[in-house]
Amino acid sequence: MQIFKYLVLLLIFITSSLIGKCISKKYAYRLEELEELKNILNVFKSKIKFTYEPIPEIFEEIANKSKENIGAIFKKAKENMAILSAGEAWEKAVKTSETNLTKEDINVLLMLSKMLGQTDVEGQISQIEITR
Repeated sequence: MQIFKYLVLLLIFITSSLIGKCISKKYAYRLEELEELKNILNVFKSKIKFTYEPIPEIFEEIANKSKENIGAIFKKAKENMAILSAGEAWEKAVKTSETNLTKEDINVLLMLSKMLGQTDVEGQISQIEITR
């Protein structure tokens, strides 16, 4: 009977450890995605400010250069821009993408859609800086 108790305790310990590792990995992945997103937003801001490229081209370039989760947002946004405005395409891409970001992070990204493609260059740059 004593051995059974120790086996149950060992099983609980191992299960708890595995759950903790899974949760900690999700936070680590979130941090990586946030850092990558911050860098990408800097690139996006620079491209809008200095190259005057159309937003779909910028999104495609960013999607090709970034990691899969964050790059997928930009790729989906570029694809959505064939039928939607820039802001709507961004909003749909953010909502449908699978990332490790929290709801608060996603809400901040969704704020970018309000000004994207609807204001002048300076307005878009200021919104990107706010998002960043």
